[in-house]
Amino acid sequence: MKKPYANFAFFLLGIMGLALGISLTILSDLGTSPFDAVLVGLSIKVGLTVGSWEVLLAVLMIGCNSLLTRHRPELLGLVTAVITGVGIDLWLFLLGSVVTPEIWSAKAICFIFGLVLIGAGTATYLLTNFAPIPIDRLTLIIKDLTRTDLFVSRTLIYLGFLIVAFLVGGPIGIGTVLTVCFGGLILNFFMKPIGKALNATLHTES
Repeated sequence: MKKPYANFAFFLLGIMGLALGISLTILSDLGTSPFDAVLVGLSIKVGLTVGSWEVLLAVLMIGCNSLLTRHRPELLGLVTAVITGVGIDLWLFLLGSVVTPEIWSAKAICFIFGLVLIGAGTATYLLTNFAPIPIDRLTLIIKDLTRTDLFVSRTLIYLGFLIVAFLVGGPIGIGTVLTVCFGGLILNFFMKPIGKALNATLHTES
């Protein structure tokens, strides 16, 4: 028997872990994922917070995903994006004056920890089967269309956003390259063990 409240709790845990990971990569100053680099670049150039741009781009991507799947727009994905955006802004506010790595090794630790959290958090909330963030829904759509795995689909999407991030002046660095190379691999790595753990936790014998 499924445990709905526990399921929602793990959904929130995954989202907040994802948001924390994104915030740590931003604060590492080594470069973020291409998508997050777009958010930061728009925040610097146009204004508004990073989390606000998460929501605004989510609206655009919901429309794109609807066209690709030829289904109605997945409006619940906007709710997930709002929670994620709030989480990113919250973590940046709480950690902005605390996490200020200056030497390279500290920046590397901050970035690596953030990248792992992004993969684990994304896997956790996706496996609870709530509506995914539009970019993660796009990852799943590309995976199905190309008949590949999450590593390939995530990498293709990151390459596209890398171009956009460059155009808007987002924080592109060694961390961006590492995310393109390993972000999808890390997500794919966490899917199976976290899936098994959630299945054991969220279901009991009727």
